Amino acid sequence: MPRRPQFTAYDVSSGGTGPYSLATGPGPGGGALWFTYAGDGRIGRFVPGGGGLTSFALAPDSRPTVLTPGPDAALWFTLNGAGRIGRISGDGEVREYAPPTADSGPYGIATGPDGALWFTEMTPGRIGRLTPEGEFTEFPLAVPGAFPSMLVAGADGRALWCTLNQAHAVARVALDGTVTAHPLPTPGAAPVGIAVSPDGSVWCTEIAAGALARLAPDGRVTEHPLPDRETARPHAVTVAPDGTVWCTAWGTGRVCALAPDGTVLAYEQLPGEAPEPHGITTGPDGAVWTALERGELVRVD
Repeated sequence: MPRRPQFTAYDVSSGGTGPYSLATGPGPGGGALWFTYAGDGRIGRFVPGGGGLTSFALAPDSRPTVLTPGPDAALWFTLNGAGRIGRISGDGEVREYAPPTADSGPYGIATGPDGALWFTEMTPGRIGRLTPEGEFTEFPLAVPGAFPSMLVAGADGRALWCTLNQAHAVARVALDGTVTAHPLPTPGAAPVGIAVSPDGSVWCTEIAAGALARLAPDGRVTEHPLPDRETARPHAVTVAPDGTVWCTAWGTGRVCALAPDGTVLAYEQLPGEAPEPHGITTGPDGAVWTALERGELVRVD
């Protein structure tokens, strides 16, 4: 991996809003980048290599937030404003599902090892589970005011992991709903993004501490500060196929690459003014992509 990443930006803005979260899903020619327009209620699909941009309208105030590939060749997403879970097929057909708890503020979502969709409910502090057939289960957290945020399937096939933003911890969520919290060393770290590496380590961004934390399989937590930790505001994180850990630094408009041992390999400024990077993932072309709320998707080489 080069120490100085090269960026190629693609304009996907529409109506003054830009992309927030993104994930790889079905599309012409082997796959596409799917992303949310949280500001005006749409889902976007971008096919790298000239396949074009398509957007699919939802309710303007529904606030689609995080999305994930489902177990059924569709994309599933949270509607934070509408308090629902959405499903969009490869051809753009949308269905919505209402959890038992109204106005729950769903945010993070991931496909679990059991083939169900798991999601966080920020407002009541719960973890939700939704089968592709539409059956819900909700699991309360034992940590008051935890504000569960993003979540990801674990490497062991037996659990998921989520960030507890206001409890300043990461939590293991077993498939029976049992939650085990692991506090982070820095008080007030406010973790948001979360990812799992091939060795089973869990990585999370500490948006208020300007660092990434790694929870090793043996339970040890190591924090890795970013170069400008006072202003970086790291948001989302992903692990590339080669094991490199990538995150967005929303506060400084940068992307950061770390080696599996936490060594900073790159910390590069994105082009343009106020890029506001949020989501980051590996695209269908094998490259790392990030979503700029300014209105662009950026390929990182």
